[in-house]
Amino acid sequence: MNTPLPPAEELALIDRELAQLDARRLYLLGRRDWLLRLLLQPGSGPAPVRWGAAVPALAAGPAKDASAPSAQNVLLTLGAVLLAVAALAFTLVSWGSMGIAGRSAVLAAVTAAALGTPVLLLRRGLRSTAESVAAVGLLLTVLDAYALYAVGMPDMNGTGYAAGAAAVLATAWAGYGSGLRELRLPLPAALLAAQFALPLAALAARPGPTALGWALLATAVLDAALALRVRAAAVPAAVTGAGALLIGLAQSWSAGSAPQALAPAALLLAGGALGIAAAWREPRASAAALVGALAAAAGLGGVARPVLDPAWTVLVHLLLALPLLAAVRVPALPAAVRRGSALAGAAVASLAALSAGAAAATALAARLRVLAEVWAATTPDRDPYGPGAAAALILLIAAGAARWSARALSRPEPVVVAVVLAWAGLFTAPVLLGFPVAAVFAAQLAVTGAAGVLALRSPARGARIAAAVCALTGAANVSLGALDGRTATFAVWGLLGAGCAAGAAYGAAAPRPVRAGAAACAVGYATGVLVAAGAVSDLAVVWWSLPVLAVPAAVAALGPRLGGVRLPVEIAAGAAGLLAVGLSAGRPGTLALVLALAGVVCAGAAVRPERRALGWAAGALLVAATWVRLAEAGVSTPEAYTLPVTVPALAVGLLRRRRDPLASSWTAYGPGLAATLVPSLLAAWGDTGWTRPLLLGAAALAVTLLGARRRLQAPLLLGGAVLAAVAVHELAPYVVQVAGALPRWVPPALAGLLLLAVGATYERRLRDARRLRAAIGRLR
Repeated sequence: MNTPLPPAEELALIDRELAQLDARRLYLLGRRDWLLRLLLQPGSGPAPVRWGAAVPALAAGPAKDASAPSAQNVLLTLGAVLLAVAALAFTLVSWGSMGIAGRSAVLAAVTAAALGTPVLLLRRGLRSTAESVAAVGLLLTVLDAYALYAVGMPDMNGTGYAAGAAAVLATAWAGYGSGLRELRLPLPAALLAAQFALPLAALAARPGPTALGWALLATAVLDAALALRVRAAAVPAAVTGAGALLIGLAQSWSAGSAPQALAPAALLLAGGALGIAAAWREPRASAAALVGALAAAAGLGGVARPVLDPAWTVLVHLLLALPLLAAVRVPALPAAVRRGSALAGAAVASLAALSAGAAAATALAARLRVLAEVWAATTPDRDPYGPGAAAALILLIAAGAARWSARALSRPEPVVVAVVLAWAGLFTAPVLLGFPVAAVFAAQLAVTGAAGVLALRSPARGARIAAAVCALTGAANVSLGALDGRTATFAVWGLLGAGCAAGAAYGAAAPRPVRAGAAACAVGYATGVLVAAGAVSDLAVVWWSLPVLAVPAAVAALGPRLGGVRLPVEIAAGAAGLLAVGLSAGRPGTLALVLALAGVVCAGAAVRPERRALGWAAGALLVAATWVRLAEAGVSTPEAYTLPVTVPALAVGLLRRRRDPLASSWTAYGPGLAATLVPSLLAAWGDTGWTRPLLLGAAALAVTLLGARRRLQAPLLLGGAVLAAVAVHELAPYVVQVAGALPRWVPPALAGLLLLAVGATYERRLRDARRLRAAIGRLR
């Protein structure tokens, strides 16, 4: 840097300016400390602010002596800890070497100094230092109490002395903290010490959990009363109250008789009253009302637990929860009490419903054993009016409570819960109560029907969906149970099928999904009854398929008269047709017959313009029936049977194209070409000669060229596919020979090169594929 002064003079100038800056900084720091002490003195008014050099330091806020963690606070904390350790060591080690007078003098002097020093420190504005020294003083009072017990009263009950010492210390610390309001530690310490007085006194007077619980509850009452003025007392009130309630619950659960459960019940009821009272005075204490209501229900229910079965005990708790739910409709109660009590009632009712629901689920799942032996006519044994009756009552009462809650709260969710619980209770009650089999089926069919009617007629969407699910579940379960006997199978499945058909036919106001489901179930039950009829007839399984085919035939005959449920009914009928084909698969002759009949049914349905697509299925089924019949007859030359069919089929297709030039080539020529090409291809793949592959390849080539010339999609694709398959069949042996002669590393290398080539020209191949697809799409 270039300057007009010589280096020596410039250096001297810089030193003088730095010295002035240091002096100015020391002055400002001293002024800042004086202003801070002035502001922190008790009773000092706001100091006038002069705009000048000190303003930036005050703008960021005064650095309080008791602010966030800093080096000063760390030093003070370490000092307090060291003093506490020294005092403890002195009390435990050096105490015995001094006389009584010396001991008393030392303790009095040190404690008085530790408790009196904060007064002087606060006057000088050193709040953090005062807090640290006060903490040492409080610890010294604890050591004083211990030393007094160890020397002066060693034979006294330790627990009782600790209780009295806790009470005295709490009182002393409260008075000390009230005198020095600037200190934040003494009053919370006094509150903490007071928590131990009553519990320790109770343990000293009568050791046992009951006395400890009452002492904790009494402490919680005192804390709650103090919390009305000091909000911080609410935390120890909640802790001690929770401890008392936990002791009461444990004692109530372990009680072996009703008289033994009375004392814990009284403790729980008293704790519940405390929670309700706290919520009554504090609008935001709904959690206290919730805990109190739960404690009251647990206490009263605990008295009944030793003399009742578990299921009936759950019922008692549910009955106790009903008044809690009703509290939401009592306007005289405070909002916190209503809200907490209603939540407690809902929680108890939910747990009771879950417990009963487990019993209901077990009863429903028990019917799965019927699958091990169908039509075995076994009846489950169960004692009537046992615990199952309680489970059914719980479900029904819970359903009523949910329905009442829906009206009280004007919410749709409780309606759904009510529907499910009511169905579960009514559906499983006959089984849980051990009714006769006929009565069980009758009752469950009635409940299932009622659920179906509710699904069709209910205006509420949630209730409608819940009822539909319940009806479907009930129908499946009772259908499964009906497999226990032949008569039950026909009766139950027939009634359910009739009910589903009636719901689909007369439920015009019901949503379409519900009606569609009912219609599909009706088709399913009709199919099941026909299968059961085939099983009763002692016919072979393959012949059961013939009556099952009556279902899709009837659906095809009804057609448009099915209305809005036509599509789901036809889908269900198609599934029945597939079942018929599967049943007949064990015998080729019967399979061919069934395929032919199914083709006739599809052809009859394809007569209607809106179902023309079924013509493809009809053609495929008829061709398949022909192939199966030829295979069964051992025919080795299928062309003799397929060509007579192909020629007239192609002639009909040609006439169709002349009358309707827009008709697809698949509709006109597809069935005829497939009738010969596909069987011949199957025969060629199993033929070791060269005549059939050659003739078939030539025919496929001619069909392909004709399709390309006439721009017809069906001949082009069918001919090309058959030609490619024949070529693969003829070249396969040579490919195998070449592959066997090549080294083993050549095929992977060739495959890798092919993948690289395809990947490198991927975009171009994709464009070519798109152009090919567009060209094929333009064909007719």
